[in-house]
Amino acid sequence: MKKLLSLYKSRNIHYMTYFDSEYPYMLKEIYNPPLCLFYIGNKTLLERPALAVVGARDASLEAFHSINMILPGLIKENIVIVSGLAKGTDTIAHERAIANGGKTIAILGGGFFHLYPSENKELANVIAREHLLLSEYPPLWKPEKWYFPMRNRIISGLSIGTLVIQAKKRSGSLITADMALESGREVFAIPGPITETLSEGTNHLIQQGAKLVTNSSDILEELQLDMF
Repeated sequence: MKKLLSLYKSRNIHYMTYFDSEYPYMLKEIYNPPLCLFYIGNKTLLERPALAVVGARDASLEAFHSINMILPGLIKENIVIVSGLAKGTDTIAHERAIANGGKTIAILGGGFFHLYPSENKELANVIAREHLLLSEYPPLWKPEKWYFPMRNRIISGLSIGTLVIQAKKRSGSLITADMALESGREVFAIPGPITETLSEGTNHLIQQGAKLVTNSSDILEELQLDMF
């Protein structure tokens, strides 16, 4: 155990448990909160209001433009952008948050020593240095397929709302939206053309009562950030 803790320390890996005072109170409100969180980076970001931004892994250029248009207004209000470091929408959300001078938290579906996807290692390094990497899985654990739906509850659980950019009718993004609703959090969705499969999920969410978003004000008004 001492060797393991020494290894963690040498890699700037820290951890907190459910019973620690620094554990995010937002996570304590969800079903099945993680008992332990491993992290690298600035843990004080967990104290700030956050918005989850999720969507398709095969996101189109339209997703990039939508995120690039909406994030600056949120970042101006000191909202932290939370996502899952996956390909597509997650990557765009993290990168545009950083490019616009904001802060971001990446929730991993495995341990820090087995970063997935591998092409996001440099992005993960930037987040670890200047933002926050977070995982409920010990650093030595390799990612497994079923870990990713589980980590979605952390993405939505840390956030006061979840914004879905693009999503197919059956997707992990809709799972995240469902988890947000189960925790009493707001769900937002950007509408898309009815001819596009990547619009099926978001348009369905809007039909079911998610707030239609066309700009950052649509989100800020709903969240009533003066509460924070």
